[in-house]
Amino acid sequence: MTSLSIRGIYSAITDIRRQVFTEIARMGYEGGDYSRIEDLPYKIVPGEVAEHRSSIFLERAIVGERLRLAMGLSPRPLDQHAPLAAGVEESARPEKYYEPPLVNILKFACNACPEKRYIVTNLCQNCLAHPCREVCPKKAVKLSHRGVSRIQEDLCIRCGKCADVCPYNAIILQERPCAKACGMDAIRSDEHGRAEIDYDKCVSCGMCLVNCPFGAISDKSQLFQLIQALRGGEKVIAIVAPAFVGQLGPNMTPDKLKAAMKMLGFRHVAEVAVGADLCTLDEAKDFLKKVPAEQPFMATSCCPSWADMAKKLFPEQAHCISMALTPMVLTARLCKQQHPGEKVAFIGPCSAKKLEAMRTSVRSEVDFVLTFEEVMGMFEAKGINFAEITKTAPLREGTAAGRGFAVSGGVADAVREAISHIDPDREVKTACAQGLRDCRKMLLLAKAGKYDGYLLEGMACPGGCVAGAGTLLPIEKAAAVVRSYTAQAEEKSATETRYEATLPLLLEDEEDAE
Repeated sequence: MTSLSIRGIYSAITDIRRQVFTEIARMGYEGGDYSRIEDLPYKIVPGEVAEHRSSIFLERAIVGERLRLAMGLSPRPLDQHAPLAAGVEESARPEKYYEPPLVNILKFACNACPEKRYIVTNLCQNCLAHPCREVCPKKAVKLSHRGVSRIQEDLCIRCGKCADVCPYNAIILQERPCAKACGMDAIRSDEHGRAEIDYDKCVSCGMCLVNCPFGAISDKSQLFQLIQALRGGEKVIAIVAPAFVGQLGPNMTPDKLKAAMKMLGFRHVAEVAVGADLCTLDEAKDFLKKVPAEQPFMATSCCPSWADMAKKLFPEQAHCISMALTPMVLTARLCKQQHPGEKVAFIGPCSAKKLEAMRTSVRSEVDFVLTFEEVMGMFEAKGINFAEITKTAPLREGTAAGRGFAVSGGVADAVREAISHIDPDREVKTACAQGLRDCRKMLLLAKAGKYDGYLLEGMACPGGCVAGAGTLLPIEKAAAVVRSYTAQAEEKSATETRYEATLPLLLEDEEDAE
């Protein structure tokens, strides 16, 4: 997880993002004249002297664009004048979806970091052997008048041989952080050297967003639209992903979740672990039916970025991706059957879930998608102190298997365990990959026949859902608290879920569509 080294650190970027979400949430709850968004950059960035950038005007301009994105609006064109409030009134509608692209680069916040290159540092000892020069296939390593190595960039092919042989580790590889974190190689440079996203490749995992040390990348939000729905009297059910444990701070315990969410205006609260259990059962039955009779292997479907990547880069293997509905969709569908006419808001760790909810087949099930980070802004805006919540109600809906979906390997374990209950004689081999680069490697091996008969689990975020772009907790700590919470579940296997009988009913619409 070296590409995620800045995760879990409360930085200036974290603080600014939290303030932005809080102010947008506060404006949504208060209502009134939304043109006052023009004043918010001055509230978030007070004073006359810049703290983080070269100019306080630049800091405010960047915050202004972040505010627009938090309202679901697109950044303003750099070469055209437009007020910060442009389009705000049109955005203040519960049914308003953000327009693609979801993930955006704020060009004037970008540092224009250099692309991949090798650099000789001041650790070079002017050694006699100069192995760096000897192994370079393009003679790109030159010696200064003092005998110190330097790399001539126009000759360098970035093979890395010089770095490998340096006895002092004096040669380092420098990479643009966002591009390094992108498992789809979707980050390139524009004509000014600033980062640019190739949206034909992008799967909206959000890893570029959380790995940019300049905070130049952000995604759009439905935070404002959700609050409009709540203020307008809409009945909204919050369905909360299994990765929620610990994400809202130590005082937000699982048994306080329902009370806390209702304080925000939600009518009901449900565990998405319920949908994870149903997804497990569906995938277990599909695996038994289709592997190897109809396809060589089966890959899990719950991570939208992983599934999207597989379909984009491995179209010939696309049929091997499970057709099971994701936990989010299954939980939403169950809630809407139990509470007709009510809307559903998915609260989770993931940016890509926002795009999944925009699919034609999913829009009728999931009305809003917010990350934990965005919801934290709602709590801050309402001034809710979790330590003061005394009303508790333990969550009992999900099994240990369903809750375990949040951590890498959890999906494969759940499906394999369910298969062992359904068919005790069936041995299931599994392989798991976390991070899209490793996911690509796994599918390459599967394409070559190395995983015939296997169940493959792919997670776009290194660590699983607990490492999603909308999380707030250090990844290892988040995984630990999820495992602890999983162990507390009364039922262990997805086959023990009390909602199994509803699965055929929930899948009727899918069968009709076929």
